[in-house]
Parts: sequence; C-alpha cells; structure tokens
Amino acid sequence: MGKTAMQLAWAQKVIERTNKPVLIVTPLAVGLQTQQEAERFGIPAMRSRDGSMSGETCVWITNYEQLHKLNPSDFSGVVCDESSAIKDMKSQRKATVVEFMRNMEFRLLCTATAAPNDYWELGTSSEALGLLGWRDMITKFFKQETSKDHHGWGRTKYRFRGHAEQPFWSWVTSWARSLQRPSDLGFDDARFILPPLVETEVVVESRTMRDGMLFELPATDMREEREERRRTIAERCEMAAEIANGHDGASVLWCELNTEGDLLAKLTDDCVQISGSLKDEQKEEYLIGFATGQIKRLVTKPKIGAWGMNWQHCHNVVMFPSHSFEQYYQAVRRCYRFGQKNPVALTMIVTDGERGIIDNLQRKKLQTEKMFQSLVTHMHDSMHLATVDYFGEKETVPSWL
Repeated sequence: MGKTAMQLAWAQKVIERTNKPVLIVTPLAVGLQTQQEAERFGIPAMRSRDGSMSGETCVWITNYEQLHKLNPSDFSGVVCDESSAIKDMKSQRKATVVEFMRNMEFRLLCTATAAPNDYWELGTSSEALGLLGWRDMITKFFKQETSKDHHGWGRTKYRFRGHAEQPFWSWVTSWARSLQRPSDLGFDDARFILPPLVETEVVVESRTMRDGMLFELPATDMREEREERRRTIAERCEMAAEIANGHDGASVLWCELNTEGDLLAKLTDDCVQISGSLKDEQKEEYLIGFATGQIKRLVTKPKIGAWGMNWQHCHNVVMFPSHSFEQYYQAVRRCYRFGQKNPVALTMIVTDGERGIIDNLQRKKLQTEKMFQSLVTHMHDSMHLATVDYFGEKETVPSWL
C-alpha cells in the first residue's frame, strides 16, 4: 500500500512545519529500504545506526534496538514503522517507545497487521499517541470475564460492555485510519490487483507414533501440538527442503524452532540461515543480501525477518505455520505485495496432529477481514465528524428508572 512512502511524506511535512528533524523507527534491516525509498521521492534522509547524529534537519532513520540511545528533544516528530512491535503492553520495547514519544508534538504509528480483535494493540497504540492508556481503554469499553478450561485453568477474556461496540469503533476511527485497498480512501483499485496467491497444505506422516497410539489423532491442545512438532522435525524439514530445492528461483523458508532452522540449513541448497544468535549487523547483512538477490534461499523465523522487508523477487514461500495470524500474514506479505509480478506459491507443511492450526488461521483470517470492514465502515462515517470525547458525555438513565 506504499506505507513507507506515506510515512516519509508525513515526516517531510512535519519538518517543513517545525524546521526540526523527524525520526522514523523501523525493524532491523528495514532502515536501508526506508532510506532508499526516501531517495526515490527526493526526501533527504539519513540513518543513525549507533545513536549518533550529525545535526542535519532531515528525516532520520534508526531501528528499535537503538532508540534508547537517542534524545527525543532533538526531534519534532516520530514515526513507528511496523508498530505492532509495541503491542505487548508489558514489553520493554513498548515502554521505551511510549516514554520516547511522551512529549512529542507529532506522532504516527504505521502497521500492516493490526491483529484480529486484538484490542490490547489498539490500547497500546492509543497510549503511545497520547490518547487513552490501554488500561483506561479496557475499563471504559470492555468487561472482564474469567472461565476455566477442561484442565481447570482460569482464562480471562474481555467482551464489549452493553452497547459499547459502536462507541468503541467510533473512538478508534477518531484517531486511526485503515485501508486494505485504494478504494477504501476513494481511489481506483485497477493498478493494485495482485497475481494469485496459491496456498497449498502439505500433510506429512510421522515416522514414529506417540506412546500408546496405534494411529495419529489430531492434537487437542498446545502441549500436544508442541510435542507433535518436535517429534516430526526431520519429516517436515525434509519435505520443506525438497520443495525449496525443486524451485529454480529465490525461496524463503519460515521455521519456528532452532532445531528446524539448523536442519533446514543443512538440507537446503544455496541457503543462508538467520538465527537469533547472530549479531544484529550480521542479520541485517543477510536480510539485505536476500532482498538484493545475492542469497538464493533464506531460512529464518518470522519473529526475526517477517517485518517490513520487500522481497517481490521471491515467489516461493515454505512455512511451518503457527497459531499466530500476524506472523503468517507478515511472512507471506514479504513476497506477496504490490510490485509482485508472478503468482506466489505458499506451501504450509503440517502433520496430522497439527490440522487445527490451519483451521485456526482461517478463522482468524475471517476475523481480520471483518475487523477491517468495521474499521473502514466507521472510518467513512466519521470522516466528516470532529473527534468525539466520550469522557465528556454524561450518563443517561431511562425515565422508568
């Protein structure tokens, strides 16, 4: 959707208004791409890799790992690219970003994957923008419910208070904008039509049965799924490597476990693995190397490399899916994005016991589509309205009470 171009244009306008630098914070290795996009549009931009600055009034780019080294008073505005990185309200990253932005006049958060019905993320985003804190948001619009599963473990869920859903989305759209296609903002979709995404589910059979089992049964909980995943590492990795080696062009293989990544790296030809143990500089070098075609096949985890990169040159994706729809979406959209000229082949490798993962991803996909439809609908309704202050409204009581 041109998210990078949007945030660069926003940053440039803030600089013109304030005559002070604006900071764009990105995931690892995305900074170089952001700088290249700035050059395309003639926007002066420089990178700060170690927290140092030359004092030039331009767009400055750094990654989240270096943010604590910079002084917020040096900037008039800040952009958080892939802002889902701060959705965890208890994370140190979220705390660092919120504190850095606390007194900033101009703030912008950009994300491609607001998680389906993940109200926590909307709350942390609101807090970072200087609006309601996530706890205040939950208290105002939601009711907490605690239930027990079949193991007797307590689970806490939140549902909308009576008649609070409409005010909630009206509040969100008073400070947020959402779009999946140009027509959501009134533009033509003709040039945005992508080639097909061909999803294939490959089920591999385990060579060893669970103790006491004559045949495989679907896993009934996360513990059984993890057990199944560890027990079938060899079978799944052999299948993934066979698919990648049989494809002439670039391929990316997404794994979840270190042992999966290590084995995939051994079985896959012309392959480089990005593991968590590598230094940030080495990770960035490999990510950029794959983006420029110097590396033919890449093995890594979604939480390491699935954010922000442009890999339209690659149209073969192999993954071991998890229940995280955000990771699934980001992993696929590295390749299946505007500028992709070829159909993208996505192969999801699971075992018999992991079929529930695919069903769960499909359910979350439908939830996401519903959420975006709600956002766009409420956004259009609120385009002509001023920001609503619901704290300023008085409670109304029916006359019969």
